[in-house]
Amino acid sequence: MASSSPRKSADTAERTLDVAERLVQIRGYNGFSYADIAAELDITKASLHYHYRGKAELGQALIARFSARFALALESIDRDATDARAKLDAYVNIYSAVLRGDRMCLCGMLAAEYETLPKPMGEAVARFFQDNETWLTNVFAQGQAAGSLSASMTPSQAAQMILSGLEGTMLIARTEGGLPRFQASARSLLDALTA
Repeated sequence: MASSSPRKSADTAERTLDVAERLVQIRGYNGFSYADIAAELDITKASLHYHYRGKAELGQALIARFSARFALALESIDRDATDARAKLDAYVNIYSAVLRGDRMCLCGMLAAEYETLPKPMGEAVARFFQDNETWLTNVFAQGQAAGSLSASMTPSQAAQMILSGLEGTMLIARTEGGLPRFQASARSLLDALTA
């Protein structure tokens, strides 16, 4: 009996993150409460506090898990795609998959609420975007060196444009056109950067 208790506790912590992630991706960080999570999981708010002392700790755990999964996805792209354009297409596919699930980028949603986030969460969101810009900068530099991507801007400028363009397009596509609009805009963005 004692051996199943830690497993049940870990399952509850993971399920809490799953529900909270979905709620943030749909409503935003300020659009849900512990009561919403507790009701969905059919547990008490006290049980949530056992796993995550407060909403700020829950938020930090969400960002850490999301960032780790995103980093693994980028590692997979680096391993599986050989040329820069293929890597950028695969990067866009990460965003498409999120939008296909009627959700938004977790850190994009949190960035919209940046001024209201606890400081550690805001710093974690900023790190997520910095890590993505670093990866995109490296991919763009690879593409420029191979002659497949435009040399009209620095890799850093291109990375900022790609990341900002995808996050912004995702937000707009949510209100009009959905996934087809996002994919068309993302394709246009990458086509404009292809040599």
